[in-house]
Amino acid sequence: MRAPGGAVPMVPEGWRTPLPDAPNIDASTSIVTIEAPSSSIASIDTGTLVAWSDERAAVRTVEFLTANIRNRHTRRAYHAAVRCFLAWCNARNLTLPELRSPHVAEYVEALEARLAPLSVKQHLAALKHWFDWLVTGHALESNPAQAVRGPRYSQQVGKTPVLEKDEARALLASIDPCTVIGARDRALIALMLFSYARIGAVLRMKVRDYRARGTPRAAFLLHEKNGKEHIVPAHHVAAEYLDAYIALAGIADHADAPLWQNAPGHGGKLSGEALSERGALGMVKRRARDAGLPGDVCNHSFRATGITLHQDAGGDLEAARQIAGHANIKTTQLYNRSGDRKRRAEVERVQL
Repeated sequence: MRAPGGAVPMVPEGWRTPLPDAPNIDASTSIVTIEAPSSSIASIDTGTLVAWSDERAAVRTVEFLTANIRNRHTRRAYHAAVRCFLAWCNARNLTLPELRSPHVAEYVEALEARLAPLSVKQHLAALKHWFDWLVTGHALESNPAQAVRGPRYSQQVGKTPVLEKDEARALLASIDPCTVIGARDRALIALMLFSYARIGAVLRMKVRDYRARGTPRAAFLLHEKNGKEHIVPAHHVAAEYLDAYIALAGIADHADAPLWQNAPGHGGKLSGEALSERGALGMVKRRARDAGLPGDVCNHSFRATGITLHQDAGGDLEAARQIAGHANIKTTQLYNRSGDRKRRAEVERVQL
């Protein structure tokens, strides 16, 4: 199918850049337009999508990209994958009824020339799930992506930047806890560091999720992915910093309020609204810069740093897995970077 005016649209040049939760593509670049209104369910203009497939497939695609995917990060990634694939098909006048496995394989090879292996595998997984959804909805006879294999990828060591013990100590010491923002930032970093917690799970916490506050039984209730809840005993340092933050913020009696709140406009006052992941990342970058730490430090660095320090101290890897909430101990091992120092020392044994 050709775009208006007869021109064959090409794949957008910016398709490798980060995309919004609901990307917009007009008829000159793709076949589907996904918009993000204020409501939680996106609206989709299915006119050209129907022309590319048919009405049943279009409806199933809308369902797939909205109602079927609960995790917003997965939804964002699948939006991007569908967007790119439809643009590729449109550029080749290839419609859904004509789609076969060799076409999908050709598309995957094109992705391999531009994207990292993990990104290619993610795109292929999105296509497989999408076509499965069409097949189960009787909008497609078979899944043309099912037989297509993605690139091989094996990762033995994690890539997340990790702080040394002295660097982590210096970072916490550099934050002034006398202001509510300073107390918040110090407590947030300490909780991620000592609990090996994901930033998303931490930022979803309410005040009530800091349980048994001020007692030896203090614990954090973390709201993990896929609706899972995970309780982690509070490290005494994290508990001390969090107690100071709550007292300074005056939110102890507001059980349903977000535990981690933003402070818009750099006014030094909490807004009552939850701190976003982007806001937390900006805070971490700013605090790391002020402490003279490398610029690649990110939210996830504290999860990896905590697990690494735990292993350096002789901690049990299975215990670290349970605290981190990993389903597989191999994932925990990727975060454990205690062997990096040993390997570096072994390399230095070679002398000329």
